[in-house]
Amino acid sequence: MAESYYQILFIVSFILSAVYVFIWNKHFDVDITAIFIIVPISNLGYLMYYQVMPDIKMLQMMVKLVYLAACYLTFFITMCILTICDIKIKNKIRNICYVISSLLYISVLSVGHSNIFYKSMTVIEKNGGYSVSKEYGYMHSVLYFVLIIYTLIGITALFAGIKKSQVSNKIIILLFIPEVASIAGYFVNRFLADNVEIMPLISVLSQIMLLIIVYKMSMLSIGDTAVEAMVNNGDTGLISVDKNSNFLNSNETARTLFPILNKVKVETPISKIDTLGEMIQSWIKNLETEKKDKNIVKFENDPSTDVDDEYYIASVKPLNNGNKILGYQIYISDDTEGQKYIELVKNYNKQLEEEVKEKTKHIIDMHDKLILGMATMVESRDNSTGGHIRRTSKVVSLLVQQKNSLPESFKNKIIKAAPMHDIGKVTIDDAILRKPGKITDEEFEKMKSHTSEGARIIHEILKDTDDDEFKIIAENVAHYHHEKWDGSGYPKGLKEEGIPLEARIMAIADVYDALVSKRVYKESYSFEKVNEIILEGMGTQFDPDLKDMYERARRGIEDYYKGLERS
Repeated sequence: MAESYYQILFIVSFILSAVYVFIWNKHFDVDITAIFIIVPISNLGYLMYYQVMPDIKMLQMMVKLVYLAACYLTFFITMCILTICDIKIKNKIRNICYVISSLLYISVLSVGHSNIFYKSMTVIEKNGGYSVSKEYGYMHSVLYFVLIIYTLIGITALFAGIKKSQVSNKIIILLFIPEVASIAGYFVNRFLADNVEIMPLISVLSQIMLLIIVYKMSMLSIGDTAVEAMVNNGDTGLISVDKNSNFLNSNETARTLFPILNKVKVETPISKIDTLGEMIQSWIKNLETEKKDKNIVKFENDPSTDVDDEYYIASVKPLNNGNKILGYQIYISDDTEGQKYIELVKNYNKQLEEEVKEKTKHIIDMHDKLILGMATMVESRDNSTGGHIRRTSKVVSLLVQQKNSLPESFKNKIIKAAPMHDIGKVTIDDAILRKPGKITDEEFEKMKSHTSEGARIIHEILKDTDDDEFKIIAENVAHYHHEKWDGSGYPKGLKEEGIPLEARIMAIADVYDALVSKRVYKESYSFEKVNEIILEGMGTQFDPDLKDMYERARRGIEDYYKGLERS
């Protein structure tokens, strides 16, 4: 039974050390590494101790393996505590402690040759088995005394570490367990059976605690040596948080920029760090949702002083373990000069942009007036359509305002293009265009060419414009405003959605004005009659999907024409 107990503990300690080897990196504390070396060796000694009985010589050799942990485990744990709790001790003192532990182990090596550690060691046969009777020498008592001193130093350091903001309370608790257990095991063992030792179990427990500590310490680590040199000796501030948004660590530069960090305890939720915590949370959110890893932080100084505001770049980088994110590192660097330059360029660009906008607006206004002037000139040749351009443009405007699904840019451009829909009439002979009565079929065929000619003229006028969308809309309005939904229109005989939307809207405005206006060949129709004709044409002449738009705009269109009559 005892042998199985030691076999299991040796296997577990070996596996734990193997795990440590696989996760090891150069930032792991040398004292922790030493613990993971000596514990499996010591546990192997315990296992073999009970396998070699009753051979007294072999038992004495196994004792020398067993006491590796006894002489060094508490020493290394105490040194580890001092390092983690950021308590500096001189190398001379550490070396003296190491020498003391080594002298104790040398006294262990004297077993079988001297009585300073074991005065005697006898194998006793009892109940079909064996037990070992030992009489301790004075160095064994010295060992207890030294272990007690180490433990007291370690516990004192742990209590001191609790008061330090840069030391994790969770790690302190985890360190407390092996520190106390390693000494308590020697005294507890006195009350156990002769063939059962509790120290191998305590050593394994220490390994488990230290593996957890190593994981947590890897999260608290600032990073690679090159990065450490940059952030500790340069002007770059560093703040580390874990994946659960708990504060892990910061360097001196960050604590200078944000003095509140001097009071923040490790593993404190950053949500509790007032304004800084809110900023860090927003930076991490930017990285996670917008893939934005750089943020500008502005420190506003007292406006009554001559001190300029300061700007910093906060860069967020994930702490990865393979594909798994363990936390985040926030690098904060001074960017005041860069931001001043950017602000200078922005102000210059803004001024330049305003000047360009003003000149561009002037050119656009001239361009629009030129287009409107040409359209008006064409209209002046047609003695039957006076004011048609202005009225149809207004009707187009009233129609598109009722179509919320249309982009504002499209609405503005079709309104601007509407006056150009009949510009092709400039190519029609006056004999046809100014004929006082109804034109013949032959004349109508020539009249229909104004659509294609209009598209050609607009293409030439706007071919160098930067606004390709407006150019296409204007060409389509001129070219296809006489096309019909059922395909019976001209010049191409397009049907349904094959007719551009802007031309379908223009067709309603064009026909509406033609019906409500008096022409040389007809009288004006009433609003009721016009409305009836328009609605009847939905699905044959006009796009039925525009019916709702027309009906919502109808009242406004009628009010507009009534206003023209009064004026």
